Amino acid sequence: MPKQKTHRASAKRFKKTASGQLSRHHAYTRHRFHGKTVKQRRQLRKSGLVASSDLKRYSKMLSQVK
Repeated sequence: MPKQKTHRASAKRFKKTASGQLSRHHAYTRHRFHGKTVKQRRQLRKSGLVASSDLKRYSKMLSQVK
């Protein structure tokens, strides 16, 4: 049986935290900031965590990443 390969696009977007969760970056941070409030822009700068409902699916894609 062949080894399972890491999904390279996911490996570039997600990173495992020390507690085993996955960190991610927020969407809507590339352009059109004049339509967003200062509070929105400030909160979008921080990284977020992958939702628990998606965690199993993304972890399977990243199974080879340490």
